[in-house]
Amino acid sequence: MSRYQTDRRHLLQLALAAGTAPLFLRHARAADTERFALGLASGGPRPDRLVLWTRLTGPELADQVEVRWELAEDEGFKQIAARGSETASPASAHSIHAEPAGLKPDRWYWYRFTALGQQSAVGRTRTAPAAGAKASLRFAIASCQRWDHGHYAAWRDMAEQELDLVLFLGDYIYEYGAGKDSTAKRQHQGRACQTLDDYRRRYALYKSDPHLQAMHARAPWLCTWDDHEVSNDYAADQGETLAPDFPARRRAAAQAYWEHMPFPKAWQPSAADLSPLRLYQHWNWGSLTRLITLDDRSWRDPQVCPKPDRGGSNTVDERDCPALHDPARSLLGSAQERWLAKTWDASRPWNLLAQQTLMARHSQRDPANGGGRYWTDGWDGYPAARTRLLQDLAAARVPNTVVLGGDVHANHVAGLRLDFDKPETPLLASEFCGTSISSHGGSQQRLDQALAHNPHLLLSRSEQRGYVRFDLKAGLMQAELRAVVDAWDAQSAVETQARFVVEAGKPGPQAA
Repeated sequence: MSRYQTDRRHLLQLALAAGTAPLFLRHARAADTERFALGLASGGPRPDRLVLWTRLTGPELADQVEVRWELAEDEGFKQIAARGSETASPASAHSIHAEPAGLKPDRWYWYRFTALGQQSAVGRTRTAPAAGAKASLRFAIASCQRWDHGHYAAWRDMAEQELDLVLFLGDYIYEYGAGKDSTAKRQHQGRACQTLDDYRRRYALYKSDPHLQAMHARAPWLCTWDDHEVSNDYAADQGETLAPDFPARRRAAAQAYWEHMPFPKAWQPSAADLSPLRLYQHWNWGSLTRLITLDDRSWRDPQVCPKPDRGGSNTVDERDCPALHDPARSLLGSAQERWLAKTWDASRPWNLLAQQTLMARHSQRDPANGGGRYWTDGWDGYPAARTRLLQDLAAARVPNTVVLGGDVHANHVAGLRLDFDKPETPLLASEFCGTSISSHGGSQQRLDQALAHNPHLLLSRSEQRGYVRFDLKAGLMQAELRAVVDAWDAQSAVETQARFVVEAGKPGPQAA
């Protein structure tokens, strides 16, 4: 048995042994409290460095707790590559963000933490290939894991795959309060998140899930957020309810988000600054691909034509909302738009654009018959900004671009072109918008009806929960849509619902 198989078996046994009860409720006595009940994680892989994360748990934590960490070249920790210590404190929820550097490129490592006489489970992570090195990449995209909508069988299945990387595209938590149905199988606890303590408790709840922990321990993650890490449908400094204190709420949410993600210390929000986190970044994977992560929440213009006395999204007829086509409006903000235009990399065979939502046009009625009908929270609510992005992409002459998204709780596979009304115009990119890990989807009948008005959409399925797995090589991308059979069964089977390929030099997905 290889060390990879041994490591996989160890992590899966850990998850199964944990059951589905929150780990931080297992022990009543402080002396028996599990200090690493929320697991561990890694992220931000560069060729020579990455980030290791954990958070101490349990009562009676001192204001300063030393946490030691080790990173090894072998699962038995006989060849230590790096070690150090960090101080956990209440100011960051006793979270740890260790940043080993000087590592070897393109190799797997194992890591663990020690504090208060306890040792964490062992996690597995890896560095990116060196610049210019030939490489392949096995990765998955995921989003939208609402706790009270289902169990995390998708994470259990993903942990059984041999992946190099996970791209999480938003809605890691949901801020909603406890539901009215006391018989629900899993519930949020307490009120809707407003304060830093509220958000910290919500992350602790979500991170108590053993299958989510297992996937974090299997491979490094790159993460960006969407609205529910803060508040439904928020846009920059404006929340859905138009509350005047929203910037302070967003600041609390950003602090909790940083505390619970494998982000470097330099990304921690400043206590004196209400500016958003800088989540738009780029990451290179050898000579193969540039991965670009975007933030479509923090700098966007508010949604147009909202409901009376509300902010947030609406569904509008194009003819009744002329502001929809205002060229000054942006989903990313002008600074991020300019940054993206300069970040496309034509020197690599592939560019992967990891962002939050569906980019392809999705009209709910025939646009040629009196105009389309659009949901204003996604790219359809900012069509001029979408056109600018695609124009910049075309100008950059990038060989093969794939847009990755989530948010809409449905699988969509599409080709992207500058003018969706002219199917004869060239395709510029392929798109895979993955469904939710657990969050409920909308009407499949409505999606079926919309396909007739959106010929660039090859697939639209809202009844599936799961993720999308990719295998990327210089000449070919293979995509596999994995769907959970029973969303309320943590041990549910997960099946392949569709396969697609994108051939280098031929924009647009093809059914496989």
